[in-house]
Amino acid sequence: MTTSVGADLIERAVTRASEWFSPIRMMDVEITEPLPAVPYDEQRPRMWAMGRLHTEPVGVCAVRVDREGLSPDRLGALLWPEIGGAVADRFALAGLPPPRALTGAGIQADAATWPFLRLRRAVLAAPPFISVIVPTRNREERRHTWLDSLSRQDYPRFEVVVVDNAPASDAVRTFVDAAQGSEIALRYVSEPRPGTSWAANAGIAASAGEIITFCPDDGEPDRHWLAGLATGFARGDDIGCVTGMVLPARLDTPAQELYEQFGGFRKGRGFSPAIFSRHGPQSPVYPVPPFGTGACVAYRREALERIGGFDVALGPGTPARAAEDLLAMSMVLLAGYRLAYEPAALMRHEHRRDLEGLRLQMEGYGVGLTAYYAALLRHRPSVLPELIRLMPTGIGYLRKASFRRTTAPLDLLEGLRRRHVRSMLMGPVAYAVGQVRTGRGRRRRPRRRP
Repeated sequence: MTTSVGADLIERAVTRASEWFSPIRMMDVEITEPLPAVPYDEQRPRMWAMGRLHTEPVGVCAVRVDREGLSPDRLGALLWPEIGGAVADRFALAGLPPPRALTGAGIQADAATWPFLRLRRAVLAAPPFISVIVPTRNREERRHTWLDSLSRQDYPRFEVVVVDNAPASDAVRTFVDAAQGSEIALRYVSEPRPGTSWAANAGIAASAGEIITFCPDDGEPDRHWLAGLATGFARGDDIGCVTGMVLPARLDTPAQELYEQFGGFRKGRGFSPAIFSRHGPQSPVYPVPPFGTGACVAYRREALERIGGFDVALGPGTPARAAEDLLAMSMVLLAGYRLAYEPAALMRHEHRRDLEGLRLQMEGYGVGLTAYYAALLRHRPSVLPELIRLMPTGIGYLRKASFRRTTAPLDLLEGLRRRHVRSMLMGPVAYAVGQVRTGRGRRRRPRRRP
């Protein structure tokens, strides 16, 4: 049931949406090729352009397209302030002087010697076998979307395990059976216990890959998604987890843009690769900003087995509502592995379209965050002194509002932030209830299928 505060937030957002929102075009721009002209679209006068440098994402730019449209040179001029720094970094890695501007002709960068492409080619020459687990429940309208995206992967060795979570019918099994014989190997698994963590553990147990990743049923993986994940693991034998970039698949509704302006899935993470360990640069028990998200994450199988899989008292489908991914990442780091953030492992995500769904999502994230800490202390009580030392930092985070450059009224974003913070009070109790429901938080230890 929506509280009065939640109802007021939604009413204000709906009433004022026409003042600041219009649907947004999504566009990829490969800057090593001539840039396109962008015509005016009366239905979508704004555009969200992502720049790519030899397919690698290097930044995004939100612009309004006037009635004259955008010439290639004008598009380059608008995109350059957002991506110029990342482009300069890539040219420095290649030992080349950086370009000073982006014109409609694009940027010259030799593909044969470009470091990013050389690394990808080396990874694809001996690619690890990857199991892609797709936990799904009651999302019939999304099935062909993720299947088509997985079918287009530019990666030679992977399987897809579809986990039907608490199925109410045979619709998913029928869909998987009908898809047999397609370009990718599909396997069906039924997990009767509701909850994302139960589904993930069931998929792990049924899979065969040395690398385990998850494709959400509201996700649309980029063509190079699996190659990006494999590149992250190639950065060291001790990489136990790789996270990637998550961008919106579309911004068609006020709720979708509000979520992205609140921070989206990439809050605090840019377009440069990063490595994390038990010793820094960020504490493994302080995932703010997050090391990544369950919408785009992969694990080395041995790391998942070492931490015992996912805690079934966390995540969607439990009273805690979220944070099963945060706990797994922290546990992997605490187990001595490193974590690689690899923006080239790009996932597009279908954000919640309605404002009520967004309100519930933000509340769930708040509950999940403090449930995560309750779970972390249960599994690793030795981290308590470290958590106490981090308390001032955490309190400062709660007091500080930080939003992306926004067209939405700040009071709407602030209202979402307050609901997020208030819901944190419920997390420890929610986790305790989840433990009782699942047999004191018992995790089923995933094992490789025979």
